[in-house]
Amino acid sequence: MQKKLDAFARLLTIMDELREQCPWDRKQTFLSLRNLTIEETYELADALLEEDLDGIKEEIGDLLLHMVFYAKIASEKKAWDIADALQAVCDKLVKRHPHIYGDASVQNEEEVKQNWERLKLREGKGSVLAGVPGSLPAMIKAYRMQEKTKQVGFEWENKEQVWAKVEEEMREMREALQDKQASARRREEEFGDVLFSLINYARFEGIDPETALERVNQKFKKRFEYIEAHAEGDLKEMSLEEMDRLWNQAKGREQPA
Repeated sequence: MQKKLDAFARLLTIMDELREQCPWDRKQTFLSLRNLTIEETYELADALLEEDLDGIKEEIGDLLLHMVFYAKIASEKKAWDIADALQAVCDKLVKRHPHIYGDASVQNEEEVKQNWERLKLREGKGSVLAGVPGSLPAMIKAYRMQEKTKQVGFEWENKEQVWAKVEEEMREMREALQDKQASARRREEEFGDVLFSLINYARFEGIDPETALERVNQKFKKRFEYIEAHAEGDLKEMSLEEMDRLWNQAKGREQPA
């Protein structure tokens, strides 16, 4: 424990020194750091997907630096400091885990999540969905909203019902796409309904749709880069059949999942 405390104290000391002595660090504000923090978060997400333990360590360090940086700026504004932030999250964890720190009992993970949402509502949250950030990517936001509303019973009984909803939404989308009078907004909405229902079905199957799509993105990228690397000439001069042959070569070189 002392080793961990010493490392965190070292980071706090370095942050103080940088804020005082480095022209770039002195200039930073909450907003100037915001986009950098988002970038660091995505870099961590990439490392997690690749299960790159050294990369995860590095990106966690970068994000911890950002958290300490925000706390330093807040302390300069006489608002709060890193100790206040840490105590606040500790208090929240204790309060929302009454089965550990109180006399409540739970049978499984689902009951833990249900208790969590009920406690948040008692704390004054106006909606079960209040904790879903508006700036989340749409696919993750859809998944999180479905997870949240599930905790209060707004949920299909089984995956067959969810798949029936997927098929219903697909029929409605096809109708909209075939309707010459349908507006672009309606076609967009029907397509969105299909995506939302597919995300819900993935959740019932225990599939993280964001991770699933990102793995496909990476697979597509590697295969197309193989085409680029092995093309005999300009891609624009190649036929689809020629590119498809290289695509299948790339596919054949992949390790089975």
